[in-house]
Amino acid sequence: MKIGIEAQRIFRKKKHGMEVVTIELIRQLQKIDKDNEYVIFVKNDDDNQCIQETANFKIVIVPGISYPDWEQIHLPKAIKKEKLDLVHFTSNTASLSVNIPMVLTLHDIIYMESISFSGTHYQNIGNLYRRFILPRIIKKCDAVITVSHYEQERIANHFKLPNDKIKVVYNAKSDAFKEIDNKDLLLDIRQKYSLPSEFILFLGNTAPKKNSKRLIHAYGLYAKKVTNPLPIVIADLSQDYIVSVLKEYNIQGIEDKIIVQDYILHKDLPAIYNLASVFIYPSLRESFGLPIIEAMACGTPVITSNTSSMPEVADNAAILINPLNAEDIANKLETLTSDNALRQDLIKKGYERSKEFSWNNTAKDVIDLYTNILNR
Repeated sequence: MKIGIEAQRIFRKKKHGMEVVTIELIRQLQKIDKDNEYVIFVKNDDDNQCIQETANFKIVIVPGISYPDWEQIHLPKAIKKEKLDLVHFTSNTASLSVNIPMVLTLHDIIYMESISFSGTHYQNIGNLYRRFILPRIIKKCDAVITVSHYEQERIANHFKLPNDKIKVVYNAKSDAFKEIDNKDLLLDIRQKYSLPSEFILFLGNTAPKKNSKRLIHAYGLYAKKVTNPLPIVIADLSQDYIVSVLKEYNIQGIEDKIIVQDYILHKDLPAIYNLASVFIYPSLRESFGLPIIEAMACGTPVITSNTSSMPEVADNAAILINPLNAEDIANKLETLTSDNALRQDLIKKGYERSKEFSWNNTAKDVIDLYTNILNR
């Protein structure tokens, strides 16, 4: 088979969930599939060494200015030129004018369920673009991959698709996410990011589903409840945003407990998880929630939400919170940070749970799907 994989944004320096998943899938396919030929379509950017060409993996740089321009004008031309048997679009949308067998990875359909303009301008425009493209493309696809049974049901119900057209392929953790014994490495990362000896870790951003505002409010409640609150390290949010939330909720006197990191490099995340005392993931809605598994694999106890896919992913290895209730979040933070026996139990359960998610299994499932489509 000659297979194309759309991977538009994987070369950008600041990677988020979908780019990480795509990179890990490609790397694992390179390890286990020496028979089929692959063409990886990317947009050029700063981190152009994150994947490498091999004997049967070719990288094609596709030009384009905007996301739609790249995907709808330039990518179809590149796909046609390569004479592919099948193309896999990895990030919720696809080219409308492609006429070969297609697989679409649909991580979630949050943007189809409701309209919100509370995100950044870039996020809002992206969601409108997806709302336009997805209904026009999804029934053209030969198969849809999604990342949890929760999301499979949402997609099937929304688009009136049969469940057997939607394949659940779980995300996984890379081998880099593990307990780290190298004390020098951990010390270097602690100094690089000015991290305290103990801290709560929150990887937030301004997307409404990440629930950042309520988490900051909940942390303020927690910090007022306990005598010696752990500081919180917050990534991917600006200092101005955090100050505005503290002002909105009239939270005072805890500014020195909040450590703001503009962005944590993905290669540094395993060490950051290892250094954290607690990882909190209070999203309102997720299709999977990869950081839950990454933190567990690094021996970090996890607090996450009792909504959407998160209980499915965490199983019984995390404390679940109501993400709409700041008091509940604060109370669970207090419980976990003060109960060492509970922490140790969650660390053990989380480590075992994380072992169930491997990129090897993910890649095998994807290859089987490609093969089944082309053998129909």
